[in-house]
Amino acid sequence: MGSGGPGLMLACCLLLAFACGPVLGRVPRDQQEQQEEPEGTKEPLPDHTERAEEQHEKYSPRQSEEAPAPRCYRCCDPGASPYPAFPAPQINLTILKGEKGDRGDRGLQGKYGKTGSAGARGHAGPKGQKGSVGAPGDRCKNHYAAFSVGRKKPLHSNDYYQTVIFDTEFVNLYGHFNMFTGKFYCYVPGIYFFSLNVHTWNQKETYLHIMKNEEEAVILYAQVSDRSIMQSQSLMLELRDQDEVWVRLFKGERENAIFSDEFDTYITFSGYLVKHAAEP
Repeated sequence: MGSGGPGLMLACCLLLAFACGPVLGRVPRDQQEQQEEPEGTKEPLPDHTERAEEQHEKYSPRQSEEAPAPRCYRCCDPGASPYPAFPAPQINLTILKGEKGDRGDRGLQGKYGKTGSAGARGHAGPKGQKGSVGAPGDRCKNHYAAFSVGRKKPLHSNDYYQTVIFDTEFVNLYGHFNMFTGKFYCYVPGIYFFSLNVHTWNQKETYLHIMKNEEEAVILYAQVSDRSIMQSQSLMLELRDQDEVWVRLFKGERENAIFSDEFDTYITFSGYLVKHAAEP
């Protein structure tokens, strides 16, 4: 090699030393701490990278320690929620809709609600069609006649027939029965029903007639007996206007009488209109 060879090599070594000097001259941290510990009056200040590592080691949980439990947040706590808000998932219900099920049993009836107030009256509706003719009704009864009278005094026969006079009035509609004469006067022509009830006298004969005008219609008779009994007679008569119906005590060969007293009524005479003459 000529004279220029050693100089060229020297120049290359200087350039290499200049480029690699800072890297080679840097001592690792572990070796530096070992070297400086014996002297140890001060610790060198860590750089930014070392500070970040120390803080990470300080606040990061160790393997032997458990991680702290997450804090619970309520919706009413002030401040923003620590959890990020995610949009609610949208589900297509038409895909999840199944077949229609069977109808269930009917439930129990609920309680009735309070009665509401009456609403306003609505408008009048249209007039309906004329209905069909109904069935004929019954004829109303516009005419009445009725009486019921009694006697509280006994009556004995004398030398002639006697009209039985009644002293007690139970019913006397429109006054058609005359209490003074003892006769019923017909003012409503038609068919009437009459009934006579008397009490016999023991050891005496009972002989009466129900009279229509001056004719005997029916007789009420009881023979002489040791016991007194109730006797009755009834009939229906067709009367015209101003006809008279009354009771007559008959005069016979034997003593004729009917019994009664002032405390009880043993003798009754009744009658009423059954059908008016104008009715069909």
